[in-house]
Amino acid sequence: MQDQDARLDLSRRQRLGMVEAVWGEHKTVQQIVGVLQRFRSVDELGLVTRVQPEKAEAVRLQLPEVVVHPYARCLTLGPLPASPAGPASVAVLSGGSSDRTVVEETALALRCHGVGVQLVMDVGVAGLHRLLEQLPKLESARVLIACAGMEGALPTVLAGLAAQPVIGVPISVGYGVSLGGRAALEGMLSSCAPGLLTVNIDNGYGAAMAALRILRC
Repeated sequence: MQDQDARLDLSRRQRLGMVEAVWGEHKTVQQIVGVLQRFRSVDELGLVTRVQPEKAEAVRLQLPEVVVHPYARCLTLGPLPASPAGPASVAVLSGGSSDRTVVEETALALRCHGVGVQLVMDVGVAGLHRLLEQLPKLESARVLIACAGMEGALPTVLAGLAAQPVIGVPISVGYGVSLGGRAALEGMLSSCAPGLLTVNIDNGYGAAMAALRILRC
């Protein structure tokens, strides 16, 4: 059964150099199955984001070839490109381990486009030495993506220390006014670090596509 309501952008790869990602959180199992079948019918890689575990399993039961990426909360259908040899082009950093879901979504979206990714976890500014220790390892990356909740300071600090483009991803993690990611978003938008780019709250896919466009300039 195909979802006849979905108007998929099947020419996005030819037009923009990226595959279309489908938001899965508010779609039914049958809608997701139909969308993935459409992708498969034109020999295009299928990527569905924000899929709850029980929904992901229900989709996999109908399409056994679907790959479930539990940490990223994503599904893919079709082979991912091989990772390129050599240093990773993009480093994805997290302020804490609670940011992992968005980090994994970001990394998977890049891997769907054949981009090498290095993950650098738990280097938030509450222990600044952890980030400083990693700076030499980041020098080979062409783009840095920093995911942070709470006050969202990690991208600002990173953009003040590293020469590469930095993309900030505010994460919906934190107490009180931080909860929901709004404090992190406003902090990143108010950053005094020149040239810091910021995407919407928890938008790992958007950060990945911004990095992809930078890499292809």
